[in-house]
Amino acid sequence: MSSGTTIWVYIFLGIYIIYCFYWGLKGYFTEKTSSGYSIAGRSIPFAAFLMAATAASFSGWTFIGHPGLIWRDGLAYAFASFYVLTIPITGTFFSKRTWLLGKRYGFITPGDMYAYYYNNEVIRWLVVITAVLYSVFYSAVQLMAAGALFNVITGVNFTFGALFLAFIVWFYVCTGGLKASTWVGVIQFILLVGGIVILGLFVVKSNMFGGWKAFSTAANGLDSKLLNVPKVMNFGLGGGWTAVMVLTYMFALMGIQSSPAFTMWTFGIKSPKPLAWQQAFMSTFVVGFALFFFTAFQGIGAKILEIQGNAQFLEIAQSVGGLTDRNIVPILMKQFLPPVMLGVVFMGAIAAIHSTAAPYIGTGGSILLRDVYWRYIKKQNVSDAEQIWVNRGLATVLTILALTVGLTSKAALVILGALATAFGFTMYILLVGVIWGFKIPSKGAMLGLLAGMISVFLTYKIWPSPLSMHCAFWGTAVGLLVAYLCKGVGMKDDQETIERQAEMRKWLDDVDEPTEAGKKWRKVMKIAVPIWYFFAIGPACILGNNAFSFCGFPNLWSWQITWWIIGIVMMWALCFKAEMATTSETQIKRADAEQNIVVKEV
Repeated sequence: MSSGTTIWVYIFLGIYIIYCFYWGLKGYFTEKTSSGYSIAGRSIPFAAFLMAATAASFSGWTFIGHPGLIWRDGLAYAFASFYVLTIPITGTFFSKRTWLLGKRYGFITPGDMYAYYYNNEVIRWLVVITAVLYSVFYSAVQLMAAGALFNVITGVNFTFGALFLAFIVWFYVCTGGLKASTWVGVIQFILLVGGIVILGLFVVKSNMFGGWKAFSTAANGLDSKLLNVPKVMNFGLGGGWTAVMVLTYMFALMGIQSSPAFTMWTFGIKSPKPLAWQQAFMSTFVVGFALFFFTAFQGIGAKILEIQGNAQFLEIAQSVGGLTDRNIVPILMKQFLPPVMLGVVFMGAIAAIHSTAAPYIGTGGSILLRDVYWRYIKKQNVSDAEQIWVNRGLATVLTILALTVGLTSKAALVILGALATAFGFTMYILLVGVIWGFKIPSKGAMLGLLAGMISVFLTYKIWPSPLSMHCAFWGTAVGLLVAYLCKGVGMKDDQETIERQAEMRKWLDDVDEPTEAGKKWRKVMKIAVPIWYFFAIGPACILGNNAFSFCGFPNLWSWQITWWIIGIVMMWALCFKAEMATTSETQIKRADAEQNIVVKEV
């Protein structure tokens, strides 16, 4: 690619670096307390959280990998676009109440909350392990994606590109803390969504396809294996994108907002007011619009060009090592985008990658600081300044580990990168007890979480996807089973734990009691949500193979768009009408006035 074409890539990259460094340096000179650095002093404002949390939910693999896997596996994989609903639905279930608990009890890390509720320090350590695994391996995936994209678009050496782009993330995360990550996340959200839409628009409007009618005709003429869900279930190991794999893969992605990193971010927001809007509008509607249309345009468009034997498309592919699911998007960028738009979309991809790596590296360092260094090494006796500098050091270590794993151990990267979100989903074992009062004894929660983590690994690596169900399902199912077996065999909590949980439960249920209208809506949603899961992404999604078509979209694509629209209504009803994510001024004032701080800051 000529220097005249890539000059805009470097111009936009330079502007982006200046913006990132500005927020990093601003945080460096203003954040003087440990909580200010690690959870932004519980002051992240409405608009910033709205965009930054959405960007962090959808990683660089949304931008780069998602169209590539649609190209490889067809519309059965495109059901993954439903994570615009299943990721935020976790937040709908848990985030508001998590914020209320964090505000009242002073929790800084998720380990604080889980260990206090269950009165069990082993649980804290299991959460730390989960957070570190998630931070290192999920960030490794992102940083390697950045290096690969930089290499394809500009010709810069892959290793140098990965190191350089990792340095940018490291700088603003380590200097500015969570607040810097959040404000950089604002621009990252705009670039992420804008980049997806721009590239998809240039693809579908290209003269190579001859307009929408020709594009849709070609799409409908693809091999049936690219247009259908193959079966409901495979009786054995693996089996591809069956209906139940689609469903349980969505469970894995629900683990993003139940992960320790996201729980910590929830503690950092000034008010829970933006939660409902982030879940029902920014994620479900805005990102959903980009994914259900424009990423699919990219993936299906690439498959059409491949089958038609388009010479220019195949020539570009050959120049970057052939067609793979990882380089489809860079190939489309090089083929369809004029120089200025190439720069914009390139920054969209980098922003998508950084928006995920930054909060995981930052919160990973903070969790190690608070739950290990501050609590056990320094015995809760260390100054704010020392905490901040140790936090920076630990975030640096996590960045180095992520780069080391990504650059030297590709097999481990694939295995453990995919395991990350499944580990996050196992946090449901703890959350259903803390947030909704499921009766699980402390030792049951501990053993259940441990069994869940082991099961995730076994059903990913040793016996992959039994009954074509994702390891996230098996890990959490086994974990809950073990937790309740512990209750069944008579394990009981001591009196201190019982009284502690009763006090937390009484306050939380009182402060968050829904109105009469909210209670009626919750009864409706207990039926509506499972029905939506069953038809949209569950066993009944196979009906979409031959259901209906509109506007030239293939049957399965039409099914996905229809249930996405229904899902928007469902999320609106859950968040607002059922009051799962809304808060009143009275609730917020009570959380502030009725504090019972159990965690020291310094």
